[in-house]
Amino acid sequence: MPRSFALYRFIHLSMYINMHGLTKAGRIFYAVAIAATGFQQLFYGQFSRMLFPTWPIHIPGIRWIADFGSLLLIYAGGLLLFSRKILLVSLALGGCLLIMFLFSYVPYDLFIFPFPKTFGIWTNALKELALSGGAFIIAGSATEDRENNSSLFRLLSKLIPIGRIFFSVTMISFGIMHLLYTDMISQLVPGWIPAHIFWTYLAGLSLIVSGVAIILKIGSKLAAVLLGSMILVWLIFLHIPRALSQPFTDRGNEVISAFSALAFSGIAFAIAGTSVKKIK
Repeated sequence: MPRSFALYRFIHLSMYINMHGLTKAGRIFYAVAIAATGFQQLFYGQFSRMLFPTWPIHIPGIRWIADFGSLLLIYAGGLLLFSRKILLVSLALGGCLLIMFLFSYVPYDLFIFPFPKTFGIWTNALKELALSGGAFIIAGSATEDRENNSSLFRLLSKLIPIGRIFFSVTMISFGIMHLLYTDMISQLVPGWIPAHIFWTYLAGLSLIVSGVAIILKIGSKLAAVLLGSMILVWLIFLHIPRALSQPFTDRGNEVISAFSALAFSGIAFAIAGTSVKKIK
């Protein structure tokens, strides 16, 4: 009996260590993507379309606001990368991204977007929602002392459990887009891979199933690991080659798409890691 108990403890401890490694890897992926987004914004002198829409009216000082925001993204990414003030930085980052989503992208896509309204116009807005959710997920993985009397800190802390929902809503939505716009999305599959339509449908269904599993907490750990691995494969075989071949096209859109894929893979791994409770 003692030997069986020791084996049981060893197996669970190994699982915890492995998942802790996933959480750390996820945070590193996310941090690199956030910092890279900041550097790209500085390079082009304007907000990434993933964070702020191109409004038809001139906003005074938008260049300086974008540069300042870029520096904050680089700073936040650096702190997360080197495990400094993870809780405060991720809560602040998640809150800022959520505000930008609610008060820039939502009204823009609902009322300002100049072309016919389709589900696909929400792509960038949903990416920002996922990044916000990822920040709250990383905040939930922080081991820092959470005692803080700030009302804003307490408010943002309440959003930590909702982070996985923000992220999963984006994954489900992207999965639906794969099914709605199959012909267009299938063209992104590298030419050397056969059966483009099949892989597009498979990816769409995988995104939907994974997102639902994470929201409902049904096999969410396995779903998150598989989702993160799938997106990482996309990053290697799809996004990186496109980014290398078209680094400056459309303000580096392919480059930022690669980094957003890195962030989403990291968020999925962080979800998998935080779904494991510490062994007492």
